[in-house]
Amino acid sequence: MSLQLLFDSLSLGGIYAIAALGIALIFGVMKLVNFAHGQFIACAVFALIVPSTDAMAILGIGRLPALILIPVILAFGAALAVIAEALVFRPMRNASPVALMVSSFALGVALQNILLVLYGGRPKAVSLWAELGHPVQIGPAEVPFLQLIVIAAVVLIFIGMAAMLRYTRIGLEMRTAAEDFEMARMLGVRANRVIAGAFALSGGLAAVVALVLVAQTGVADVRMGGQIMLVAFIATVVGGMGSLSGAVAAGLGIGAVSAFLQAWLPDDARPFRDAFLYGGVILVLLLRPQGLFATAGSKPRV
Repeated sequence: MSLQLLFDSLSLGGIYAIAALGIALIFGVMKLVNFAHGQFIACAVFALIVPSTDAMAILGIGRLPALILIPVILAFGAALAVIAEALVFRPMRNASPVALMVSSFALGVALQNILLVLYGGRPKAVSLWAELGHPVQIGPAEVPFLQLIVIAAVVLIFIGMAAMLRYTRIGLEMRTAAEDFEMARMLGVRANRVIAGAFALSGGLAAVVALVLVAQTGVADVRMGGQIMLVAFIATVVGGMGSLSGAVAAGLGIGAVSAFLQAWLPDDARPFRDAFLYGGVILVLLLRPQGLFATAGSKPRV
């Protein structure tokens, strides 16, 4: 049971960590909490589907082989985020953080309503990589192969992001902009390039979450990004706004606590699992309001 819980918690926490990483990346560069991130996830999900009035979803590019489908969906998520940045956030770059946050919320509502017009409000059944649900025997635990893929993906994504930020020019520019954006611009860092790159990475991470959610649940719902966005935002705050490693650690931690509460709480108390979880979040923030891994770039600027 303990080994099974370990894989369940790492898998669930991995989804939260990837989503939180996308939010933390944008906040680190722009000090923007992008509430449209959940709708980026939903749009990447529905990119797999041909608009249809049928009860069962008709796969579009979802019929492609995995080696082609995955890069296509990642590119779609990145392109969607870059277009959103160019059309919505770039004209408002000098606006107040509150105005930017409200505009991101409005963008999310607009994207959700576009999906409602195209696909309707009924969830669609999607069969994508059903073979990944087959269990793999690891000691006494039977672990779905998809869980192992999610855990490996979190490790690879985090290592890749760390290497990119440390060893590439665009990564160095992002780190500089996160510390002091105005000084970075004075030193010759091109704002449009850095911000567009951050949005592209964030959109690609949203697409990764979309693929995992579809493969796990077999359902596409226009509202499916909302719950992930909420938990990912909480993980970003708990980890420390602007801290990428903090977002990953907090996402993994929230997933672990959620999985263990689901297993250990009595049957009568399980419907209140989220109350216990968010009560723990409140306690953490009362003890450390700046987050567990707060960075200098996350502090308010005057």
